[in-house]
Amino acid sequence: MHFCGALVLGPPGGSAGLIPIMAQQNKPEIGIAGQEVILKCTDIPHDKRVTWKYDKLIFSKGKAAMTDRSEINSNSKHLRVLDLRLSDAGTYICESGSHRVSISLHVFKLTISYDGHFLSNEVPELTLMQNSSHTLPDLSITLFNSNNNIVRPTISEKTRQKYILKLKQLEATDSGTWMCHVQSASPLINQNISFDVKVLGFQNTDLERKYATADSTVILSWHLNFRKIKWKEGFTGQLIWKQQESATAYELLDFNVTARGEQHETKKSSRFQFEIRKPESTIELKLPKVHFNHSGQYQCQLAYNRRYVQSKIELVVMKVSANPAGPLPRGAEMTLTCQVSSPLPSNAHLRWERVNGTQMDIKKSKQNEVKVEVNVSAAGLWNCHLIEENDKKISLNYHVEEAPVWIIYVVIGASIGGGVLVFGLACLCIISGISWQRRRQRAKRMAQARQYLLENKTCQCQQ
Repeated sequence: MHFCGALVLGPPGGSAGLIPIMAQQNKPEIGIAGQEVILKCTDIPHDKRVTWKYDKLIFSKGKAAMTDRSEINSNSKHLRVLDLRLSDAGTYICESGSHRVSISLHVFKLTISYDGHFLSNEVPELTLMQNSSHTLPDLSITLFNSNNNIVRPTISEKTRQKYILKLKQLEATDSGTWMCHVQSASPLINQNISFDVKVLGFQNTDLERKYATADSTVILSWHLNFRKIKWKEGFTGQLIWKQQESATAYELLDFNVTARGEQHETKKSSRFQFEIRKPESTIELKLPKVHFNHSGQYQCQLAYNRRYVQSKIELVVMKVSANPAGPLPRGAEMTLTCQVSSPLPSNAHLRWERVNGTQMDIKKSKQNEVKVEVNVSAAGLWNCHLIEENDKKISLNYHVEEAPVWIIYVVIGASIGGGVLVFGLACLCIISGISWQRRRQRAKRMAQARQYLLENKTCQCQQ
C-alpha cells in the first residue's frame, strides 16, 4: 500500500531550487504493521545523492541497513519499508545537501484472535495498537462487516496504546473482508484497515425441523461453506443420531476435509438402512423408507483445533391407522388415529378432516398432544394434516371403505355359527361332566360293596 506525503514548495516568488532546512514541515504518514509503506523525499533531482535517517540509523543508496526490510529507490529517492513493525514508528529524515524533509511515521497494528479463522457462534477479539514519536491520540474506531454494515463492539480494554474490542457471535454468512476505520482530530488521522474473517460452519440454521410421512423417502442435508469462503485448513466431522435428547447417541458416519478441500466419508453404523450421498460441500443422508422409529435428532458436528460447531435436524414422522382395520360394516364404528413421533411446537397441530365434509367432520389436536383421534361411522376419505403457522407441512389420507353386503352376511353367519358352536360345546361339556360324575359315583358304590363283602367274609371265618 502506498502512502503519499505532502509536497513541500518554496515561498511565493522564491527560487525553484532547494528549500532551506528550516522551511520544511513534518509530513505525517500512516503505516500498517505487516504491510509496506513508502516515504517520499520530494523535489530531489535524479542526479543528487540522498541520505535517509531514522533515529541514529543512516540509510545509504540502494539497500538500507534495516535488516533487509527497506530500500531506497535510486530514481525517485523514496524509502520503501517492507513488513512494517510497530517499532518502526518515529521520525524519518531525507537529506540531500541543504534540502531536508522530515516525515513522522505513525504505525497501527491490528490483530484478530484465532488468526481470523472462526467457527460459527464464536466471538472474535480485535486488538488495535498504535505507536508514534509524538503523543498518542485518542482514537475513534468504527467497524464494518463484510456486508458493509456497522458493527458495534464492546471495548474490554482501552489505553492510548492499545484498544481491545469484542464482537458478537459470528455466523457463517459473516465471512469476508471487514474494515476497521480509525479517526483522530489531532493529529489528523482518517485511516481504513482491512482484515479477513473466515467463519467455518453450515449454511443451515443451528436447529431445523423436518416433517415426513411414514414409508416416504427422506433426505437430510447439511451444506458446508468451506469452499465458498476458501477455507485452507483441514477439519473433521461426524454425524450422530439419537431418538431423544436424553437417549443414547449413535454415530452414523464420520468425515474429514483436507486442506486441499478433498472430502471423505466413512459409514459407521448399521442400526438402520441409510445411504450417503456426495454432492459438493454437502453431508447428505438418505433414508429410502423412513419408519416411525427413525425419528429423532440428527446432529452434524465439525471440529477444528479442538473447537466444535454443530447443526441439528429434528426428524418428525407422522402415521395414520384405524381400529379396527379393514372395511367398515354398516352400523359399526372405527377409530382413526393420526400420530407424530415427538411433541410439536406450540405453533403446530394435527387436524383430521373429511373430504367434502362439514365443520362437524374436523377435529384438531390440542397443544403438546402427539395424536388426534376421530370416530367414523360412515365410509369416506379422511385427510390428516400437520399444520405449522397455517401452513400444511405434510398430509396423509385414509380411505374408509364400507363392507359389502355379503361380508355382512358372512359376519352375521359367522356370528350365529360361532354362537351355535359355543352353545354346542357348552352342552357337550355339560353332558360330559354329568356322565363323568355318574361314572365316579358308580365306581364309588362298587368300591363300598367290595369292602362290605370282605368284612362279612372275615367275620364268618372267625366263627
